[in-house]
Amino acid sequence: MVTSLSVVIPAYNEEKRLPQTLERVEQYLTGHTQQSEILVVNDGSRDATGELARGFAAARSSARMRVRVLDNPGNRGKGYSVRHGMLESSLEWVLFSDADLSAPIEECEKLLAAVAAGDCQVALGSRALDRSLIGIHQSVWRENAGRIFNVCMRLFTGLAFADTQCGFKLFRRDAAREVFRRQRLERFGFDVEVLYLARKLGYRSVEVPVRWNHAAGTKVSMLGDSVGMFLDLWRVRWNDMIGRYR
Repeated sequence: MVTSLSVVIPAYNEEKRLPQTLERVEQYLTGHTQQSEILVVNDGSRDATGELARGFAAARSSARMRVRVLDNPGNRGKGYSVRHGMLESSLEWVLFSDADLSAPIEECEKLLAAVAAGDCQVALGSRALDRSLIGIHQSVWRENAGRIFNVCMRLFTGLAFADTQCGFKLFRRDAAREVFRRQRLERFGFDVEVLYLARKLGYRSVEVPVRWNHAAGTKVSMLGDSVGMFLDLWRVRWNDMIGRYR
């Protein structure tokens, strides 16, 4: 059992999925941690996401498990939301997870075991290391686009990970603070940036195969967001070259 764990959940228009997600996360934390907190980051939702999250926080917060709702100044993107939550976290380890729980919250056990075994400060869930763990696949187009992106990511950044884009990553809190306060990208390319920063700062990272299921209703646009993610690879290198990460 881990001593303390914060779970950051970025949420944009997630009124349909969020209640069930919060119930599952609460059940996991109750049985697997001594002290925990859930931070829901409401990214300018136009539906009842914020109200539902605040209702859950009021009803379920306790001395052992604190639930907080953080509101972004409008719709700023997933990268902004994750950074907001990671910097507001207060416990020993910090996990960020997609609101649809594509990677089940119980897979956090694998990440915690991997950082302990490897004396690492960062663990990233991966769909690519063992594709037999994928229950529901994305479309062939999305999976192939992901493979192309990974090849480009390796060439641009020198990172050797098979899957940087799975929204299930664990950071030790001190590492999270140093990495995320330097983060500059606010949309979907931020995953590469924070892993690049972790390596630059000397933190050890481990990639861990996790169970994963594609969930309908993805917020990633195959045109605009995908093109932006490829451009973000160049932005990471440029930001480093001009000293924005110091």
